Amino acid sequence: MSKDYYNTLGVEKGASEEEIKKAFRKLAHQHHPDKNGGNDTKFKEINEAYQVLSDKDKRSQYDQFGSGFENMGGYGGAQGYGGGFGGFGGQGGFSQDFDLGDIFGEFFGGGSRRSSSSSKTRSKKGSDIEISLEVDFMEAAFGITKEISLKRIEKCKHCDGAGNEPGTKVNTCSTCSGKGSVDRIVTSFFGQMRTQVTCESCGGEGKTFEKKCTNCNGDGIITSSHDVKINIPAGIDNDQTLRLTDEGNAGSNGGRNGDLYINVKIKHHKLFKRDGYDVMTDIEISFPEAALGCKKDIETVNGTFSLKIPSGIQSGTVIKLDDQGIKHLEGKGYGDHLVTVKVVTPKHLSAQEKKAYEDLL
Repeated sequence: MSKDYYNTLGVEKGASEEEIKKAFRKLAHQHHPDKNGGNDTKFKEINEAYQVLSDKDKRSQYDQFGSGFENMGGYGGAQGYGGGFGGFGGQGGFSQDFDLGDIFGEFFGGGSRRSSSSSKTRSKKGSDIEISLEVDFMEAAFGITKEISLKRIEKCKHCDGAGNEPGTKVNTCSTCSGKGSVDRIVTSFFGQMRTQVTCESCGGEGKTFEKKCTNCNGDGIITSSHDVKINIPAGIDNDQTLRLTDEGNAGSNGGRNGDLYINVKIKHHKLFKRDGYDVMTDIEISFPEAALGCKKDIETVNGTFSLKIPSGIQSGTVIKLDDQGIKHLEGKGYGDHLVTVKVVTPKHLSAQEKKAYEDLL
């Protein structure tokens, strides 16, 4: 009977190489015989399925002929996990690009050879910082420069990030000879294996200090307050985000700082409302003003403007003042100022006013 290798690994037939590798890694952790609750038979099935699906040629033949293709000379025998791994890299064993440290590190306290051996020297960018900054309506309309005090991780100035007290020696770690990692031999189901783990003496740095920096205690970094100037551009809208490069937390091993992200929050204005680059206001007029027409002074972001209201205007009509709105954040031009006219119905009339309205009927 043909075996369903895709079902064994719990992936779809069209799964990518990364999805297959991820599924195998998860199941190998779960069913490894040396692990509590492991399953010898299940582990063999998982490994056999991975040997086929991780190899492009074998997978192609399997998709065409099923697991019976091994008897056609296409597989060369699925030796599985008990029949000869060829040094963990030959035929019937784990594929050469698969890092055994990823799987067995969990069982034996080790780690990936690739990551542990290079972690001490690899520079790393510092983490980003995200903040919210509140600005007034008019500050957002015309732009402004704000200065804030920001707490962030910075390189220690006393030791210039080196970690040692200035004038004292930095020694090569005697435990790992400066590598930052040490080899460990472990005995597993497969026999003896060599893996690399982070050196406990130096924490993976490959060096020790004659005397640690008295300011940062050897960390090379400190938490400090830092003043930052933020240029708020004219036209920015609510919830838009600005980025300041290199104003985040300090990096490690010479890596650059992270970035600072500023989420802009615009305060409510008592008169103006905003829709993109347009500004909106309301104006109230009386029945006679609506019938006969009038002029009204209105406030815009650019100052007072005399608005001509035509006769016979209806309540709810919107009058547009071109280019009297917010400056476009990118490019040229301005939004408009939109005035909604509201005709107010009087609630209380004098006898004379009532007579005047009756005469109009």
